[in-house]
Amino acid sequence: MLDFNSRSQTSTHVNAAIDAALVKANQATPPRSYLGGSRLGHACERALQFEFVQAPKDEGADFDGRLLRIFGIGHALEDVAVAWLRGAGFDLYTRRGGGEHGEQFGFSVAGGRIRGHVDGVFAGGPTIPGMAFPALWECKTMNAKAWRETSSKGVAAAKPIYAAQIAVYQAYMDASVPGVADNPALFTAINKDTAELHHELVPFNADLAQRMSDRAVRILAATDGGELLPRVAAQADHFECRFCPWAKRCWALPA
Repeated sequence: MLDFNSRSQTSTHVNAAIDAALVKANQATPPRSYLGGSRLGHACERALQFEFVQAPKDEGADFDGRLLRIFGIGHALEDVAVAWLRGAGFDLYTRRGGGEHGEQFGFSVAGGRIRGHVDGVFAGGPTIPGMAFPALWECKTMNAKAWRETSSKGVAAAKPIYAAQIAVYQAYMDASVPGVADNPALFTAINKDTAELHHELVPFNADLAQRMSDRAVRILAATDGGELLPRVAAQADHFECRFCPWAKRCWALPA
């Protein structure tokens, strides 16, 4: 006889209800109609094309409930980090006008086809060697392994996609927040397993920002012209391809 009151059964049923609701809400969220600035550092330009045109993902490659829970925890921890930084005396703005219901800081270029939204902008704060204001703030949450690599190697070496995002955001945000590209950004990494924090000043990398901007233009031009950009790898078992949600679609197409 099944014991429907067992702890394991209760957990299974409650989790199933939560995950079903998360998946339903995610499916109802309108997809991006633009090339995201946070994605320009991705290793594969063809994958960025698929993402931009909203190509259907491979069967079973959509976000499941567990991944959506991970994303939700990450967003919640970023809100906690905002409170910590403000409590420490930083004048940190996450939305225009300073209120919690204002428009999120961001940029839109190329007729709205390239956009980005930043985590925050520092207008002032405690005296920190090397830090000046205004300064971009970018926050990421990571598991312990990724956090240790990032804190030991630095964001540019450990997470080049984040470094590219920071450079692009500094470049494009300077028009609306003058001086933000002149000062180093503050990158914050939160260890989700231990609550350890890594903070790193990231000077503006104009060359990286230009390369990413050129890349965005190349992706848009190729897509408009019906051109399929090259894959990142020559073999389907490359690690980037193994985790790509369009891998089957991609490898069924010409090189």
